Amino acid sequence: MFAYIVRRLLWAVLLLIVLSMVTFSIFYLIPRLAGASPETLAARYVGRAATPETVHLTAERLGLLDPVPVQYWNWIKGVFTGAEYDYGAGVETCPAPCFGYSFITRQAVWPELLDRAPVTISLVVGASLIWLIAGVTVGVISALRRGTVFDRGAMGVALAGVSLPIFFTGLVALAFFSYRLGITAPGGQFVPFSENPALWAYSLLLPWITLSFLFAAQYARLTRAGMLETMSEDYIRTARAKGLAERKVILKHALRGALTPVVTIFGLDVGLLLGGAVLTEKTFSLNGLGKYGYDAIVQGDLPKILGVTLVAGFFVIIANLIVDLLYGVIDPRVRLE
Repeated sequence: MFAYIVRRLLWAVLLLIVLSMVTFSIFYLIPRLAGASPETLAARYVGRAATPETVHLTAERLGLLDPVPVQYWNWIKGVFTGAEYDYGAGVETCPAPCFGYSFITRQAVWPELLDRAPVTISLVVGASLIWLIAGVTVGVISALRRGTVFDRGAMGVALAGVSLPIFFTGLVALAFFSYRLGITAPGGQFVPFSENPALWAYSLLLPWITLSFLFAAQYARLTRAGMLETMSEDYIRTARAKGLAERKVILKHALRGALTPVVTIFGLDVGLLLGGAVLTEKTFSLNGLGKYGYDAIVQGDLPKILGVTLVAGFFVIIANLIVDLLYGVIDPRVRLE
């Protein structure tokens, strides 16, 4: 098991390095291959009335005239040691870890990511617990009561949940539960957990339910299909023939066998959402990583986009690493391999 963990950790580090290289190339190499010049990239950081000489000087000071491998090395070095950016009007210092510096907002990217991360983490953690518990529970009951009214009704609701987009259910939920009934908090409100746990949960209750409704539907259908397949296996019939209690057969044997695909997709979903639940944060006006990335795309702020992309990729890789480690717990055959 120890060797398995070490291998997965080494692969995770390698993937992070490859991810940083690919992401940096997308934003700085591909534009050059498409015909963009360093001056074109530097033009966004100077005024509209800037002369070509000023634009060229800005590109030189920002290092955009260097070869792309040199730019990548300077950028990755700045992550660990910090960096300084000379844009003409002065020198801006970006302390380590430096994930870039936005010359549009005159702010380092990393502190802004740290400021937005608690919102996204709070949203994803609460919603993921709801959709995992609700989805797996409904899926198990539907599989055990196959063909009943409950099964058909639950799968019908699940189909509706998968079909409806988050911006539709979010706006309907806001209009009904927040603005009409006043049960939940309106959008745009977030209270840190450290300040008031009760208000923290109250401010995120509706986003949690709305986001979890979409994913719980998928998990219910996935769990039901896995349970139906597992319940027909020979080892389930053997466990029943040995006189094991039905509850133990279902929870310890059948559900454990059906959880492997659920764990896989759960790791991917959580990792992707931690990189930014764009639609949910935009719908409920939550200033998380998703909204931060959306605003950066609208403004054309490349350092911010690069930072959000790397953070999103980091969360996906870490989530998959955790899933790989959980495989060893759920399926003993992984440990033997």
